[in-house]
Amino acid sequence: MTAEPVVVTRDEQPTVGITGAVTMRTIPAIADRIPEVFGWLAARGIEPAGAPFLRYHVIDMSRELVIEAGVPVAAPVDGEGEVRAGVLPGGRYATIVHIGRPDELIGVTALLLDWAAAQGLSWDATDTDAGQRWGCRLEIFNSDPAVVPDPAQWETELAFRLAD
Repeated sequence: MTAEPVVVTRDEQPTVGITGAVTMRTIPAIADRIPEVFGWLAARGIEPAGAPFLRYHVIDMSRELVIEAGVPVAAPVDGEGEVRAGVLPGGRYATIVHIGRPDELIGVTALLLDWAAAQGLSWDATDTDAGQRWGCRLEIFNSDPAVVPDPAQWETELAFRLAD
């Protein structure tokens, strides 16, 4: 089940996360590092302030994607080791919520991109030699697999920042 896309305004949000370069086939290699970020937070007594996410920084579908596996926090913290502090920028975002398997997100992404184009909306993204660099393109995982074991029932929100 996929909700209708909407435009929302999001506040700036401090985060911590691990960034790496992957290919389309190896995205799970970075996604699987989200538990490391939760462990890093737990070791410092810091509670997450929201659902974990994947943030796509640079996308080149034929070569590499630079992706961050992260978690929002209530206040800025200093990163350490591979866990880095960051900020999700505030602003207007086109969003869509999907309940279903993660492998369905490619189709949901296409739906969001087509909807935004039909609305005349522009993305906060620029083309570079390394690929398309995004101001903020998120997959937010609102379902905890330990609580919702059926992947067909997982809720994921796509939130792509719009150009100012």
